[in-house]
Amino acid sequence: MSDVSRTLKEARNQARLTALDYAEQIFDEFMELHGDRHFADDGAIVGGIGLLDSKPVTVIGIQKGKNLQDNLNRNFGQPNPEGYRKALRLMKQAEKFNRPVITFINTAGAYPGIGAEERGQGEAIARNLLEMSDLKVPIIAIIIGEGGSGGALALAVADRVWMLEHTMYAVLSPEGFASILWKDGSRSIEAAELMKITAGELLNMQVIDKVIPEHGYFSSEIVQAVKQNLIEEVKYLESLSLEELLEERYQRFRKY
Repeated sequence: MSDVSRTLKEARNQARLTALDYAEQIFDEFMELHGDRHFADDGAIVGGIGLLDSKPVTVIGIQKGKNLQDNLNRNFGQPNPEGYRKALRLMKQAEKFNRPVITFINTAGAYPGIGAEERGQGEAIARNLLEMSDLKVPIIAIIIGEGGSGGALALAVADRVWMLEHTMYAVLSPEGFASILWKDGSRSIEAAELMKITAGELLNMQVIDKVIPEHGYFSSEIVQAVKQNLIEEVKYLESLSLEELLEERYQRFRKY
């Protein structure tokens, strides 16, 4: 099995820890918050407040289900616009109270349904990109499974973007890429090799900032590694002045 083929398989494995698993295992006293204050509470995006090494932080994640019913409730981790608006509401709340924002990303992409488009899916994603680029608190984004399309990027305009070792991050799914390029979705592995979706490739291209090694899907070592890295990185980012923080974020994305 090639590295790309393994990445595709492992990134989509249902046994992976979810955003809520990380939230509950890393952050003390995690309390989930709900709703976008406009339309509904999207189960595909979860968020709330917790303590990281005794420091209040805002945690937001894209949540896939652990079984069929859970996936139906979570729309298979494909957020609707109200999910992105909930995420933005929590980010602006974090800015108001000076809390760092930490996001956990695992999605094939935003939900492409008619209702989602009618309620402004594209605008909701674009608004998040705009607001995150200038959010006045540190932001750290972590890819914990799939990082697909604008649906992932809407939570990944961050000061630091990390990936777990066997995850993927791409402009769209390899199947979608193959369908567009060759009109043949079965050529997904070939497409993935062209797209450079693996953590190692993206680190080499400086699209991401760190790869966190994996030791099995349920390993406490992964959770502890993520937690320790977060503690250290939040401390560093908070040592920067607001001007330095925003300038570094600006330059990070301008280099693309």
